[in-house]
Amino acid sequence: MVITYFGKSYFKLTLGDLTIAINPPAKDSKAFAKVPRFGADIALITTHTIDTNGEDTVSLGDKEPFVIDGPGNYESRELLFTGAPSTVILNKKEHINTVYGFELDGIKIAVMGLIDDDKKLSPEAKEIAANADMIFMPVGGAPELSAAQAYKIVTSFDPNVIIPYEYDTDNLKQFLKEGGQEKNESQDKATLKRKDLDGKEGYILVLEPQA
Repeated sequence: MVITYFGKSYFKLTLGDLTIAINPPAKDSKAFAKVPRFGADIALITTHTIDTNGEDTVSLGDKEPFVIDGPGNYESRELLFTGAPSTVILNKKEHINTVYGFELDGIKIAVMGLIDDDKKLSPEAKEIAANADMIFMPVGGAPELSAAQAYKIVTSFDPNVIIPYEYDTDNLKQFLKEGGQEKNESQDKATLKRKDLDGKEGYILVLEPQA
């Protein structure tokens, strides 16, 4: 599995000819100087904002994504996805935030979306995170979420690997400090197999946003 990060909450996961987009921005998003575009087979949308619900930007050529955009159980490309509800306050308005769980190449993955408080996570969302080998975790994105709180929340689920997003220089530095991992170097992209996670406990894998 190859993981590429574009900034904000936007990721691309590829495995062979399969491409999964996580929280692609809409074409009118101002969060990107130029919205990265590619064709995806599956698009996961955790929160309906202009920066995270751009299924149109991952439709390209003959690729039209199967869109997963809320709580429930889904199946596509022989993969099973579970979405569990939570809520988040963005711009003083409450939004539904969906936490997703799925397995890819033997790695159990949780995508937390834009959470701001673990008390808002449903029991199903907590179960997804607790069963994950690897958790995609926001370090910012919601005003109420600090780097210290984000670290406390994600490590309570005891994942092997943590992939932070929605970060800036300051809160990423604090997040790494909370884990005693200040020396972790960022990577342009990550290529992972299940065996790469063995023996790791809460390792913070930092990906540099790609243009």
